[in-house]
Amino acid sequence: MGIPRILVINDIARMKEELNRIGVKAAGIEIMAPKGILRVIKLEEVRIPAANLLKQDFLSIGGEAAVSRWALDYSRKATDVLLIGTLYQFGRLLDKMKLQPFGLKALSIKIKETLEDFDRKFGVLCCGRFKLPLGKRTLIMGIINMTPDSFSGDGTDLKSALKQAEKFTEEGADIIDIGGESTRPGALPVDKQEESKRVIPVIMALSKRIKVPISIDTYKADVAKRAIDAGACIINDIWGLRADSRMAKTAAKAGVPVVIMHNKKDKKYTDIVSEVISFLKESIDKALDEGVKEGNIIIDPGIGFGKNPAQNIYLLRHLTELKSLGRPILVGTSRKSHIGYVLGLPVEERLEGTAATVAWSIMNGADIVRVHDVKEMTRVARMIDAIKYAALEEN
Repeated sequence: MGIPRILVINDIARMKEELNRIGVKAAGIEIMAPKGILRVIKLEEVRIPAANLLKQDFLSIGGEAAVSRWALDYSRKATDVLLIGTLYQFGRLLDKMKLQPFGLKALSIKIKETLEDFDRKFGVLCCGRFKLPLGKRTLIMGIINMTPDSFSGDGTDLKSALKQAEKFTEEGADIIDIGGESTRPGALPVDKQEESKRVIPVIMALSKRIKVPISIDTYKADVAKRAIDAGACIINDIWGLRADSRMAKTAAKAGVPVVIMHNKKDKKYTDIVSEVISFLKESIDKALDEGVKEGNIIIDPGIGFGKNPAQNIYLLRHLTELKSLGRPILVGTSRKSHIGYVLGLPVEERLEGTAATVAWSIMNGADIVRVHDVKEMTRVARMIDAIKYAALEEN
């Protein structure tokens, strides 16, 4: 008799693999797999009558629902709710909710979508003539900043930028991200004419010389359009389509993927994870309303933007929760201040800290990582990919 061990299984595919490994019949696998996956769903500001009914229904089928103490005495109008149960139990709960009042039928649809989104698998990211695989390996986005104050010295002139981009593609970059306005703290904004002057010649030249898609890092719709006309095929918007009301329409008309990043002018949060997810959801809805295709939306939690070092680290700890939005996730931690904060190191000595955050991000849901050190981070990503994506191929 073997030694008991606890299996850590977080998705249906892994559960089915274990059931199949011990010889369970196909029909039994389909029945049992949802019983082996636990999910905890947080609902915010649920009216007290609905929360109490939800708790009663979930308890009746073996799940658990945690509500606030004031749900008992009705001293407040609403409560947050934590639903704790297996996918099988959630399936039964959703059937019950469809028959209940207090808005629970509508809520059941949202919960169902969230459960499906969390486990959503992505196929291919279409970027013009390029097709990038998602869910098979981590994509590497190499950073080239055409700004005079770039701390990484990526490329302040056309010749050095072209050389850097070619070097990145040789080292494993899947995407080259070109930016013409510094986003570092205290940096002065530049107008669209100056930004275009910095990036358009580079994009035009690169589009003829490299065989990977080019991303334009801008929050200005006019710059984005000029960049796309010059050969870029991804828009990377650090303000999540909020700074320029025309950006979503620009992306939709061009038919290109858009990276929607969370950003904020201050660093005040009540619940940072909830607020980041809400911001991104609103921007996703805006993009869809303006005609951006479902498969063309990528989200980015905005590490280093509108957040202090402790908040950045906390958000990384909870990165997996962004999978609830059902979109590919891009994470950019490269050389950022939270690494310097933890390690007490200047920008030029943050390679190992960046590697740690890249590895963590990949294991916790990142599909794309945006980096300065392409060669080193490609190696990190490939090693983590071997662990992450080979899980179902174990003997």
